[in-house]
Amino acid sequence: MRSKQYLEEIRGSAGLVRAVLRKIEVNGKTVTFYLVTDIGYGSEDVAYARGVSAKYVPAGFVAEVKIMKSVPDEAGIRRAVADILKTRFPGVAAFVDPEDIAVIIDGAGGRFFINVGELERDRMTGDGILDAVSEELARRFCGTWFGEVRFVNKERGEIEYEAPPEAEYVTAPRFFPVEEYEPIDGAKPQHAIYIADLVKEMPNVTVCGTVAYIEERATKAGKPYFSISVTDATGQLRCSYFSKKATVDKVRALAQGDSVCLTGDNEIFNGSLSFRAKNVDRGHAPAGFVPEQRPSRPVPAQYRVVFPSPVSDLVQGSLFAQASLPASFTRQEFVVFDLETTGLNNTPAMGVMDRIIEIGAVKIRNGRIEEKFSTFVACPNRLSDEIVRLTGITDEMLVGAPALSDVIADFYKFTAGCALVAHNISFDYKFIRFYGEEEGFLFDQPQFDTLVMSQKTLHLTHNKLNNVADFFGFTFNHHRAFDDAFVTAKIFLELVKMNGDIV
Repeated sequence: MRSKQYLEEIRGSAGLVRAVLRKIEVNGKTVTFYLVTDIGYGSEDVAYARGVSAKYVPAGFVAEVKIMKSVPDEAGIRRAVADILKTRFPGVAAFVDPEDIAVIIDGAGGRFFINVGELERDRMTGDGILDAVSEELARRFCGTWFGEVRFVNKERGEIEYEAPPEAEYVTAPRFFPVEEYEPIDGAKPQHAIYIADLVKEMPNVTVCGTVAYIEERATKAGKPYFSISVTDATGQLRCSYFSKKATVDKVRALAQGDSVCLTGDNEIFNGSLSFRAKNVDRGHAPAGFVPEQRPSRPVPAQYRVVFPSPVSDLVQGSLFAQASLPASFTRQEFVVFDLETTGLNNTPAMGVMDRIIEIGAVKIRNGRIEEKFSTFVACPNRLSDEIVRLTGITDEMLVGAPALSDVIADFYKFTAGCALVAHNISFDYKFIRFYGEEEGFLFDQPQFDTLVMSQKTLHLTHNKLNNVADFFGFTFNHHRAFDDAFVTAKIFLELVKMNGDIV
């Protein structure tokens, strides 16, 4: 679409003279244009915008318009400038502190000023950085924005932070006793390992939790087996169980919400670590069981290199927008996250761990998406052609990105007191856990998996992230960490609305 020409026509209406096109969504035969303006508008402006928009959609499509009122303030512009620098120019952002940015707002937009030292003069004034920031501000906010660099005397050396004390922690697996055991296969387990601690090869080990999802399937030869997802207070586990003739009917009687024990081997299979269930029995954790917390380095007092910023979804909701979130949900906080990595190896037993190259996350507070955490991560190795094709991330984009040790510390602070949410969370969590432990930060929060939630709620043929997003009509840039995390958060909210709880 010719966006410049479109906006010129849109701004022909009095209430839209400073309008900004925020995004366009296509849902079936409806194309919705999202406009933002910072001055008052009326129904005649909406009708005018709808008429103009109709000229820019293909034949057979219907144009719809959503107009939002947004008045930027100095703090919001300052945060936006810092966010743009961190996202697009991380090498420069490392030398710009929040207090180095000043903003003046006028009737036509405004100006921003960035204080830098002499050593950063050439970097800040080259490569069109100010023009790029100005253009991005014009896309986010109404009006015209201009940037200037101010040179000040700065004592710039290695940035120092007070290091939290090292924790004397152990990574030995934790167990709890199994109570009210009832045999199905008769494995007679006495203790069960925390699901979160199932991170290495272990033979003949038991996990015990609540059935989150169970489905009977059949092999090509017609032999029945079951796909089971089990959750305890620390994590979720998905596995397959091949039933025995003598007990298949008892396993068929299991349902969501039942407490079970799965006994089997945590082993390397098809190049990854997975749990192979050999026995299923009934049993549960002790009443009132509270997971034992591993001693960790304390939450850092300040962010180091990644500074969270406010974020919101202009359209928070879709098919079930009229449903409300339960009060118990809105009292909790969640961090929904996604990673991009150099490969799929998240298990040290398989050799050298792959590296994290991007972290994207959003925080859900009071039932709303309110805060974002997004950063590239420095990588000592060249990216493979496959990863570049899949993610669009190149080696050049990682130049100047912060070190993983600093990013992990900031992410630990961002997730403090929050449950963790992801799509197929066990994959990403193993990376976060491994690299967190290297720095002494132990991610022990409760976990929720939107993959499991969608399996038991939506009954789709495939429950990959893009399939679930399509079901709700959400569009996004797949295989980029923040975009994946943001759409996962929207999916998470919708699934909670559908179920009335986190189940």
